[in-house]
Amino acid sequence: MIRAVLFDLDGTLLDRRQSLEQFIRDQYNRFAFHLINIEKFECCSRFLELDNNGYTWKDKVYSTLLCEYNITTLTQEQLLHDYITNFQHHCIPFQNMHELLQQLKQRNIKIGIITNGFTTFQMSNLRALNRHTYTSTILVSEAEGIKKPHPEIFERALQKLNVKAEECLYVGDHPENDVLGSEQVGILGVWKRDSFWGDFEHSRVVDDLLEVLSFLEVERKTRR
Repeated sequence: MIRAVLFDLDGTLLDRRQSLEQFIRDQYNRFAFHLINIEKFECCSRFLELDNNGYTWKDKVYSTLLCEYNITTLTQEQLLHDYITNFQHHCIPFQNMHELLQQLKQRNIKIGIITNGFTTFQMSNLRALNRHTYTSTILVSEAEGIKKPHPEIFERALQKLNVKAEECLYVGDHPENDVLGSEQVGILGVWKRDSFWGDFEHSRVVDDLLEVLSFLEVERKTRR
């Protein structure tokens, strides 16, 4: 019987792509005086390209942008501080996130999160989504000193939730860090499909978060 569901954050509960697009447009407006020689669309598009779906940290992204466009009146530190401070104000959840979490809570299923990233930044984003109100356990890689897909971070989450691996689902968008990473300790991985990762195939796939509920029922039936 499934007693707990663990989630990734970025690309799983947080629609990071939409959130980032909204943020970078707003950031461009805030610093427009320094960016008058760059078209807004061009600047935003290049930022998103360099971001690499979140796998390039922003100090490098901003450093490259400033160099490419020969901007000398701004520093990467200024832009990075603005990102860390203001991204939380643009966090957009995927459709049906709150509905799913409410249904899990009504079924007395424990809810947790494991996310790679910086603790203060990720916790701010969680609060922006009101995600923390549903959550029994939150593990952020910086605070844990270890990151996905290392098995230990998944094992720590199981210990904190006080459930066995076979009693737990893990939902995430990254094939290796989330799905295969969780399965190496016996957790049932569910892939939140993301076209960024191409043709990854898996037996448990969701496009809408509410589809996670169907895997709860399937696993319950198969374990009777």
